[in-house]
Amino acid sequence: MIDLPGFFSDLVRCETRLYNALNDRLRERHAIVTSQFEALRYLRDHPGSRVADLAAEFAIGVGAASKSVDRLEKQGWLVRQPNPSDRRSSLLALTDDGSQLVDAAEQTFGGVLAELLGDTLRGPSAAAVVHVVATLRSVLERGQIGTPTG
Repeated sequence: MIDLPGFFSDLVRCETRLYNALNDRLRERHAIVTSQFEALRYLRDHPGSRVADLAAEFAIGVGAASKSVDRLEKQGWLVRQPNPSDRRSSLLALTDDGSQLVDAAEQTFGGVLAELLGDTLRGPSAAAVVHVVATLRSVLERGQIGTPTG
């Protein structure tokens, strides 16, 4: 029988330690943190996204996503553009500086993940673990479980 509270604890502590390690390296090399990198990468890969799209992707409130966008905009890494199909929202676009930053930071991000996870995610059980976590995420997202209401 699986110790679900123990699994939860392990999963959360692993995520926290990985996130903190990525924060440290991204801050050191690119003067950004993981949440900024992830937002910039999402916007690069999903042109024409809105603040609400960021909030949905990262399971955060729209207000928190908007504040994050404000900080990225203040740094000159993205701009808000009028949304032709909805005047109440803006479309987000990376600036040239934002595109260059996310491309450079992606190299660091991938390198740190390979360094921290590479040896652990080898072998026959690795694919099963990756599949289980991806399936869990899919189930949670499909059921909108853990999605903020505001």
